[in-house]
Amino acid sequence: MHALFEEAGKFMAGRILSEAESSAQVELDSGKRVKVKAANLLLKFEKPAPSELMAQAQAMAQTIELPLAWEFAPEEDFGFADLARDYFSDNATLAQQAGALFALHEAPHYFRRAGKGRFKKAPAEILQQALAAIEKKKLIVQQISGWAEALGRGECPQPVREQLYKILFRPDKNAPEYKAVVEASRATHLAPLDLLQKAGAIDSAYQFHWKRFLFDNFPKGTGFPQLTAPQPPADLPLAPVQAYSIDDSQTTEIDDALSVQGLGTGSVVVGIHIAAPGLAIVPGTPLDQLGRTRLSTVYMPGYKITMLPDEVVQIYTLDEGRANPAVSLYVTVDEATLAITGTETKLERVPVVANLRHDQLDHIVTEAWLTDPAIEIENTPQRLLDVRDQLSFLHRLAQTLKAQREVVRGKPENFNRPDYNFKLIGNDRGEPNGSEQVQISTRQRGAPLDLIVAEAAIVANSTWGLMLAEHGVPGIYRSQASMAPGVKVRMGTKALPHAGIGVKAYSWATSPLRRYVDLVNQWQIIACVRNGRTAALAAPFKPKDAELFSIISSFDAAYGAYNGYQAGMERFWTLQYLEQNGITELNATVFKEGPGGSFLVRADTLPLVFPVLGAQNLPRGARLRVKLGEVDEITLDLHGTVIERLDDPDDTSDDGPVEDADDADDDAAVAGPIAIAVDMNEADTNGTASTDNPAP
Repeated sequence: MHALFEEAGKFMAGRILSEAESSAQVELDSGKRVKVKAANLLLKFEKPAPSELMAQAQAMAQTIELPLAWEFAPEEDFGFADLARDYFSDNATLAQQAGALFALHEAPHYFRRAGKGRFKKAPAEILQQALAAIEKKKLIVQQISGWAEALGRGECPQPVREQLYKILFRPDKNAPEYKAVVEASRATHLAPLDLLQKAGAIDSAYQFHWKRFLFDNFPKGTGFPQLTAPQPPADLPLAPVQAYSIDDSQTTEIDDALSVQGLGTGSVVVGIHIAAPGLAIVPGTPLDQLGRTRLSTVYMPGYKITMLPDEVVQIYTLDEGRANPAVSLYVTVDEATLAITGTETKLERVPVVANLRHDQLDHIVTEAWLTDPAIEIENTPQRLLDVRDQLSFLHRLAQTLKAQREVVRGKPENFNRPDYNFKLIGNDRGEPNGSEQVQISTRQRGAPLDLIVAEAAIVANSTWGLMLAEHGVPGIYRSQASMAPGVKVRMGTKALPHAGIGVKAYSWATSPLRRYVDLVNQWQIIACVRNGRTAALAAPFKPKDAELFSIISSFDAAYGAYNGYQAGMERFWTLQYLEQNGITELNATVFKEGPGGSFLVRADTLPLVFPVLGAQNLPRGARLRVKLGEVDEITLDLHGTVIERLDDPDDTSDDGPVEDADDADDDAAVAGPIAIAVDMNEADTNGTASTDNPAP
């Protein structure tokens, strides 16, 4: 005797070895023996053989027209054998009965299970919905196949193009566009990114990087909503100073200006004036929420995305010819010893007489020009001559302040590498498209004008940071516990030392038009100036305010992403510079051993770090002539091969470049594979796992 039975949702047949009241012992064709509950035994038969019956039943199930069977089926529960007799004949064969069982079981949209071997037909309305869903799924599967075939032919369907960055970096893995890419990648044995490149989904390498950045950070676009900016208070006193700013020509958000009073009197007052949007913008307002959403201005060669709308910036920026509100720190300095003898913070309107641009003046404002009044340079602007004595004093003060900080740091700050400036020709306005001609120029770090501005900012940020702490008002600080390797700068709400700068506390408060944390700190500083010892009660953010920690967390993430994008775009344009100028070889300096027997080198005349092969046992500081490999504009990857060593390998003197903090960032500057979120190991559309796994 044989039996057809159900076990764990599957139908099997075998020979009955023994049978009791509640169960039976059944032997399958494989020889395996199973214990089957009596309720699960659906058919018993002598002939044919179990495997033959199963084959006949499967074939018979394919012949059953489900819509017709649904019409035949009674409204109440019924057994599969009953339906077989209604559908085929009163004398339905074993194969027909088993075929009806299989057909009913495989059509849950027509028939619902009502017990072992029993079913109930679905209501007409539910059936129609189910059939519509099945048809829709069928069409989607066809669409996926069609898109996958197009991708395989090197054509990119528009829906896939529109979802490109979502597919690659934040996919809905049930979306047909995503499934089409996976299917095409498996079929062509191409990595998804390579597949999409060949299909023309990526308009250009520049657009790929730009749109990916927007997708991650500005999914709603970079435009601003219509907002009315509040006007600055009109009752602020006018400062009795003549201030001037020092920035490059591209700067439109002028946050800071300087003034000097009392030269020649023995006691000089240096004014550090910071634009004060915090006097007008109120926490919690739409304009504040806009700044808190963006958190910082984003910089990149040839373009920037400002934190605040330009029409808002123009109200508060320290433009020449105006007297705009500022938070001013007045630092009293002994003219002979350059010792700071006192500080005072005021809220006022500051007349700005000049916006000096260092890229136009660096060739004039040298250390020699500042120290020797007899030096005259042709075409020196009168506005610069008017403040020459002041700049000379500020430069001497900056040098002294820097030397004092270096004593605390324990070692001097390094300015042995230049800053690089990028200029895109043909991009006078609007965002670049990647085809512009790029020019790269250098500025020596620590140039006199840079040093003046940097030391003034450090004085303001450290003084105000300590003032907040003295008043019991929380602020946002940057601190570094020590200069030991691996000890990083962190942001927090406590006034802790910053070992890297060499100060007791360091807040960020000098760029409120460009950084949201500076605006937050400015609100807190204003509360201190206005309320004195009761400032903690009046400040927008109270001690242990959880909102401050939220701001820090959001800012850290956004600022890191923005800086990473800026670095990536500078690398992109540097690689473009190589190609546009036909540069195939470079001089470079080894700074670290890399993976796989390579060495990481830094180009001598360009902002470029890349790995090289072809040499062994190269010490740090070794100078090389390197042949450049092929540039990958998508991954921003570049490799080199050593042609020759330019220095003397037998020279054992330790005169290589001294390691500095920038080296920690150079590892990140070396491009690598782009991590995408397309998972080629997932089950395919038929539910089977794929063994093909092209590298992403």
